[in-house]
Amino acid sequence: MSPDEARAFLRENHRGVLVTRRADGGVQTSPVTVGLDGDGMAVISTRETAYKVRNLRRDPTAVVCAFADQFFGRPWVQVEGRASILSLPEAMEPLVEYYHSISGEHPDWDEYRQAMETQRRVLVRIPLEKVGPSRFG
Repeated sequence: MSPDEARAFLRENHRGVLVTRRADGGVQTSPVTVGLDGDGMAVISTRETAYKVRNLRRDPTAVVCAFADQFFGRPWVQVEGRASILSLPEAMEPLVEYYHSISGEHPDWDEYRQAMETQRRVLVRIPLEKVGPSRFG
């Protein structure tokens, strides 16, 4: 699978699991909604206080397994890269882009922006440094 094939998949399939590394070396998995930004990076919205953010600030290695809503017997993709975290206020417009790319128009963008501030949202950005699978079965 090429990075462009992975990007095409992520444009249409947003369910996923993010894997990060804990301080003790173990792994943490988090169910996420994953999108694709204008730079072709996988993007995830989360709270500044989430463990996944702490983990990524310490060790930016991130793996996302994304899959179709139907799940079993359907294609999936794994992307890996060194994540960066974009915090507010710089994250606001990219968070709007994230929502728009996954869910379309929001009924009240001012309300959305206020919720992002209240929830202390950040945007995790993951370059597609490694993608797969290279074969199935």
